[in-house]
Amino acid sequence: MHELQVIMLLIILLALVFDFINGFHDTANAIATSVSTRAMSPRIAIVMASILNFCGAMYSTGVARTIGGDIVKSADHVNELILIAALGGSIIWNLLTWWLALPSSSSHALVGGIIGAVLVSTGSIGLNFYGIGKIVLSLILSPVIAAVTGCIIMTILFLLFGKFRPSAINNKFKKLQIISAAMMAFSHGSNDAQKSMGIITLALLSAGYIDAFQVPTFVKILAAVSMGCGTAIGGWKIIKTVGGKIFKLEPISGFASDLNSSLVIFSATLMSLPVSTTHVVSGSIMGVGTAKRVRAVRWGVAKQMAIAWILTIPSTAVVAAIIYKILKLFFK
Repeated sequence: MHELQVIMLLIILLALVFDFINGFHDTANAIATSVSTRAMSPRIAIVMASILNFCGAMYSTGVARTIGGDIVKSADHVNELILIAALGGSIIWNLLTWWLALPSSSSHALVGGIIGAVLVSTGSIGLNFYGIGKIVLSLILSPVIAAVTGCIIMTILFLLFGKFRPSAINNKFKKLQIISAAMMAFSHGSNDAQKSMGIITLALLSAGYIDAFQVPTFVKILAAVSMGCGTAIGGWKIIKTVGGKIFKLEPISGFASDLNSSLVIFSATLMSLPVSTTHVVSGSIMGVGTAKRVRAVRWGVAKQMAIAWILTIPSTAVVAAIIYKILKLFFK
């Protein structure tokens, strides 16, 4: 087999591994609240999330075009080694944060990996700083928006149902949580799976296999299946952090968090903007907790998560840069 074909297959494999890890790394975001409030058993929640992640991944390709077209100036500034290094850095960071039970962002990891690999290969001339700024801005603003809207939604629910007995309300909202968790799983798939689609399509374009940046159907299916399988594995360490360590959730607050998160993420998908599911969900939980009582939120845990978020892009950029330099020793 031709060397270029082997490298292309490796890129596709790494992109699917990234999607798979994203699936089990971010499973917590789709089902943590419903599992922690016992609205659904873990097994049923994961099966539901797997199916709806797949459906969401097949929905559109706008985010894929943003990832594949807005970070670098053109496909001419990207080669196969850059993409291998970017994916390698992202995968290593995701596995490290999963092992440490830190809900970090797969989106940040991928963006950082691409930036780092491009910088050490073609230099800053290869980067589209306007596109990067747009992506980073969406990644930064989305959890802030989620926190504000989460607080608003929870406040409205308190005004509507505050006079009822908590036990009666929570029983009803346990059922509603199944719907909100389903919305959350679909929106997660609609945004996150497209990131690896963008990388694979960019690789195909830079290698001359396709003439324009259009995501092939087989790429959509592969990415959707990979994320669905990853989701089926589950990320139990992160579920504990997201579902219980930030704020003690009840069914009504879990419903508010999932509903808010799904609306924020899907809105970003409609605007072709990549966002971090982890950040949005965590922001929603903080906002919902603040609506009940500011001190109810465990801000120490939130601070640890924020530090991990800040470190993600520079850390994956450095790791990807190192991987690229190592690869250049073997492929000159």
